[in-house]
Amino acid sequence: MADLHCTFAGITSPNPFWLASAPPTDKAYNVNRAFEAGWGGVVWKTLGEAGPPVVNVNGPRYGALLTPDRRLMGFNNIELITDRDLEINLKEIAEVKRDWPDRAMVVSLMVPCEEAAWKAILPRVEDTGADGIELNFGCPHGMSERGMGAAVGQVPEYIEMVTAWCKQHSKLPVIVKLTPNITDIRHPARAAQRGGADAVSLINTINSIMGVDPATLTMSPSTGGKGSHGGYCGPAVKPIALNMVAEIARDAQTARMPISGIGGIGNWRDALDYLALGASNVQVCTAAMVYGFKIVQEMTDGLSNYMDEMGFKNVSDIVGKALPTVAAWQYLNLNTISKAVINQDSCIQCGRCHIACEDTSHQAISATKDGKRHFEVKEDECVGCNLCVTVCPVPECITLRDLAPGEKDLRTGQTVSSQHADWTTHPNNPMRAAVTA
Repeated sequence: MADLHCTFAGITSPNPFWLASAPPTDKAYNVNRAFEAGWGGVVWKTLGEAGPPVVNVNGPRYGALLTPDRRLMGFNNIELITDRDLEINLKEIAEVKRDWPDRAMVVSLMVPCEEAAWKAILPRVEDTGADGIELNFGCPHGMSERGMGAAVGQVPEYIEMVTAWCKQHSKLPVIVKLTPNITDIRHPARAAQRGGADAVSLINTINSIMGVDPATLTMSPSTGGKGSHGGYCGPAVKPIALNMVAEIARDAQTARMPISGIGGIGNWRDALDYLALGASNVQVCTAAMVYGFKIVQEMTDGLSNYMDEMGFKNVSDIVGKALPTVAAWQYLNLNTISKAVINQDSCIQCGRCHIACEDTSHQAISATKDGKRHFEVKEDECVGCNLCVTVCPVPECITLRDLAPGEKDLRTGQTVSSQHADWTTHPNNPMRAAVTA
């Protein structure tokens, strides 16, 4: 049987599934229910102390991007850090950790960018028995306007400075939560490492506006006729987050730093993507808010079954397995040639593949045969772009086939080579000499 126990930044938990710092981790009642459901750990909703009081709107805090059948794809929120009293939060954290000693208890923190403020709150968090702290350098709304959250996370020098303060004034492992609202995620990750961070977590939410009410032409959602940009999360952000996780895991300067993956995780397959691309554990928020805490049971069962099938003994056996397959574009094998194949037994004759290819791609799918409706790939036109596979409503009806070495490409007339050829050495690359020099 696979062992789901994991250690992240020195913090142990019975499985790699943690709840992210967010509304689901706002109070003891929620966290106790989460642990009863089987979550391996939580990051308690962000605590603050110094500065103006935190006051949330008493109106719409959330917005959503839905599919036509009302499945949630993207989620937006304008909620701030906790508006509950610090003493109450600290008391509840201590009680929950005492009752659930085997679960990971990490406390998210955000205070003004002053050493005195961090020095004051850190020992109070340590006294709760918490296992670690997460520095919220990612919140893109409300708090960033006060010089906290993403306002810190977008300046590597600030990240390094505050991280160093926390390492100096606390014995707890320090996890730095990074903002995606930045050009190159590697720079803040490197800054966190220079400051002594034990790990990073990412991504925090993305700046977003969900839309406009067509009847009133006001931003939606709004409070009292006005809205504010919020933080975007949910399934739609997962590809963005995966890229950033892989960038940090592949970077020579941060490759050994543990990563907690966040963004659009709703099932064990999503978690597997993060683990294989370099994350050591994952944090979940939106899916728990939409479906409830018991979704973790599918996550743990699914990951355990997969590990058994693949022969993985521990979660760490998966971490980073896919990283060697991630490369810059110029190193892709240009001698690989793919062609689409339509399974006629599965085809429902809807024609979506044909119209997509005919109107917007390479006119590589015919629509008739012997005067009847029939969809078939024209190999002498197909470039293997994968558009038809993407738009087909029937799973596995259209697939891609790689031509074997020695096989002729009917489109170009060239014979497929077994040699690897990338753009850096390709004869058609006008910069070939400069690239290889």
